[in-house]
Amino acid sequence: MPLTFDPERSVGFLVHDLSRLLRRNFNRRVQALGLTETQWRAIAQLSRNEGINQATLADLMEVQPITIARLIDRIETAGWVERRPDPTDRRAVQLYLTDKAQPILALMQERASETRERAMAGLLPNVRETLIDTLRHMKRNLVEAEAKAARGGGPGETKSTHAGGND
Repeated sequence: MPLTFDPERSVGFLVHDLSRLLRRNFNRRVQALGLTETQWRAIAQLSRNEGINQATLADLMEVQPITIARLIDRIETAGWVERRPDPTDRRAVQLYLTDKAQPILALMQERASETRERAMAGLLPNVRETLIDTLRHMKRNLVEAEAKAARGGGPGETKSTHAGGND
């Protein structure tokens, strides 16, 4: 019997759709804060990776470096981020959130919590933890595969250590 593809049972499609819906829900919640999606994504990335350079931020956000340069110009003008010289590279700068960004970051975290609660409504606490653990496991697998591929180890395929069979 031929296999039929069901996007509603596909991890890739489900994660993509969930990611899109989470962003849309969060965007709606932070609209009143006057933030664009790109701005809140940059602030969120910087809160997790302070001291990175613009090229790394562009890579994390999957945008072109010129886009990040303009974005950083705007959020620096708003007083939310500052550029500091990189002590190891005279040509580079490192990015840091300012004290002025902290209240906006706290509001973003509140809105993110509201979005997460909406997304996980009806899930028991143990199911929530299992979901998070499973997603983190999948992320680790793919990070390892990317690292292996970057080292020239082939297409990045690694043997899964997940004891559950087909994902």
